[in-house]
Amino acid sequence: MSTLPTSRPSTPFAVVDRDRLQANIDRVARLAADRGQALRPHAKTHKCPQIAALQLEAGASGLTVATLGEAEVFADAGCTDLLIAYPVWWDADRAGRVAQLAARVRLAVGVDSVEAVQHLASLLGTAPGRPLAAPISPPTLPELVVEVDCGHHRSGCAPQDAGAVARAGVEAGFVVRGVFAFPGHSYTPTGREEVAEQEARDLAVAADSLRGAGILEPWVSGGSTPTVEHEGHGFDEVRPGVYVMGDAQQWELGTCSPADIALTVHATVVSHAGGRLVLDAGSKALGADRAGWATGFGRLLDHPEARIELLSEHHAVAVMSEGTELPPLGTEVRVVPNHACNAVNLTDELWVEVDGRLVESWPVAARGLNA
Repeated sequence: MSTLPTSRPSTPFAVVDRDRLQANIDRVARLAADRGQALRPHAKTHKCPQIAALQLEAGASGLTVATLGEAEVFADAGCTDLLIAYPVWWDADRAGRVAQLAARVRLAVGVDSVEAVQHLASLLGTAPGRPLAAPISPPTLPELVVEVDCGHHRSGCAPQDAGAVARAGVEAGFVVRGVFAFPGHSYTPTGREEVAEQEARDLAVAADSLRGAGILEPWVSGGSTPTVEHEGHGFDEVRPGVYVMGDAQQWELGTCSPADIALTVHATVVSHAGGRLVLDAGSKALGADRAGWATGFGRLLDHPEARIELLSEHHAVAVMSEGTELPPLGTEVRVVPNHACNAVNLTDELWVEVDGRLVESWPVAARGLNA
């Protein structure tokens, strides 16, 4: 449900530029369609059913989510095809919930080990041994997608081991859809094309490993915002997330321009102490992410040369170029957070702006659902 504003909110508050948001959605939808790929955007970026609806209307085949809680929110909002793109060590409660959700929508979950497959099977009562939860009768199972480590070294099995994980899934009664990877090491100023090429090579090895396990047409899914431009041949599906909003990291990486950035946090200039710009939006509004290569904790959309160099819980200090006149006290400025996903997770609502006017607010319905 959206809310019409009765008055302007007090700073800090998060704003989405509706036209820029739609332009970003349409651009990547066209890119995927022109390459014959499915697009499954990662909804952990926005956590907002209204934005998900725009992505699905533009042609997305479904959504990627980080957690079961996020999946439940988007299923309740009408999405019928969801991928939980992380390996989860399931407990009894979540196993029951995942079975209930799989009865409502097409649901796939990521796995990266034989042990994880067998554990989930035991919880759902599909494998030998005492189930850890009451068996679902008849069992309603999610599909499985095998995660492959393509160089990010977070989670995922070795590409050549994907077939063994898939075989365990088939033996436990699951449908194994295919393989996926996340090239998180693409978040660097250089080498993104090489990362995408490595991802493609590793996924091809993993897909061959699944064929050797009897899964003849494995679905190949990959992607991130920094690499999506390069993920063409060999990918059935791409899963970028931040592209929908942009952020200071993507601006600095060159994967979006200031004109593409749809998410800002509006803040007020509260002090000029020390000749610097002190704002009333700190880490509790912007998030505290700062990659080693980033030049600050965020940027100002209307002052591209400025950098947020100091961040505390409720204040940010921005340093501007020498000789630049500071915006007067009381001025409202637009801050571009380093990481859109974190900033969105820190607010209950996104205010929607059209032609400079706030026209409604959208709830961040999946905020904080970490399990």
